[in-house]
Amino acid sequence: MSLKAIASALGLSVTTVSRALNGYDDVAEETRQRIQQEARRRGYRPNAVARRLKTGRTNAVGLLFPVTPLPFNDISFVEMMGAIAQSLARADVDLLIIADDTHDDHRGMQRMLRTKCVDALIVAHTARHDSRLIKLQQLAFPFLALGRSELDSPYAWFDFDNYNGPALAVTHYADRGLQRFAWLGSHHDQTFVDQRRQGFLDTLAQRGLAQDACWQVDPTRREGYRLTRQLLAQARRPQVVMADCNMLGDGAAIALREAGFITGSQRIELVVYDGLPADSVISDPVTSIVQATRPDVGQQVAEMVLRLIQGEDVNSLQVLWQPELKLP
Repeated sequence: MSLKAIASALGLSVTTVSRALNGYDDVAEETRQRIQQEARRRGYRPNAVARRLKTGRTNAVGLLFPVTPLPFNDISFVEMMGAIAQSLARADVDLLIIADDTHDDHRGMQRMLRTKCVDALIVAHTARHDSRLIKLQQLAFPFLALGRSELDSPYAWFDFDNYNGPALAVTHYADRGLQRFAWLGSHHDQTFVDQRRQGFLDTLAQRGLAQDACWQVDPTRREGYRLTRQLLAQARRPQVVMADCNMLGDGAAIALREAGFITGSQRIELVVYDGLPADSVISDPVTSIVQATRPDVGQQVAEMVLRLIQGEDVNSLQVLWQPELKLP
């Protein structure tokens, strides 16, 4: 199906049809919608190579994730990645998954920049001083950070208020008279990890409470299980156990279930960021710090990166979403 057939059916010039389908902004919105509707009806698919030559765009976005920690162990990250891909696909933009390793000078990112096979990068799992973002800023390459970093110039970012999530949970249970809190957290150098731990510690301090334990370990089920077993062996068991990711939370839930502390009169409250994973063997309800549904996140991130590609000012592409506390 050719552009000429679409143009003839609508009584428009081939140039107008071509510019509308290739994203130029000099076509009236009403006309653009008519053209897109007719193209969809006829099953028209533009030639990707020709589009790139005309517009200089690849119609692809890269999602840059660190090799360590392996994010595919995090069910929430995988679901979010799928939601972003689906949302971008509705705009005929592909999502490329790019592994990146700090120990090899970010070769994955360097390859994307050298080959120019993406129009922008989504950078996941940001660090407080993120060398990837610094490099991208120096090169003036469009990027959207999933998480905030400390940079000298403004940049586009999407983030959750990670500090406020644990603060909500500590406040809720402290108001109920509970005083002994334990924290199971990741040891990785990532901004959201620091923010969650600091929200926990600061809120305890504001309430005049001291943490029973504040562990920083590999974010795995095994570690969540092992450390919770240690906590339960103490003479004064914690009244609340909080986990900063669902893998640690799932391990903690298994240990509490085995020991008979996840329900009943001796219940120890368990708070898990993002809730227990979908494949958890634990069916007992736990308290969750809920950030948003994955489709909502995917749509938001996709919309922001598309606006970034269109050249929108990065100062208008900075979004902070608030968490909610979901009780059992």
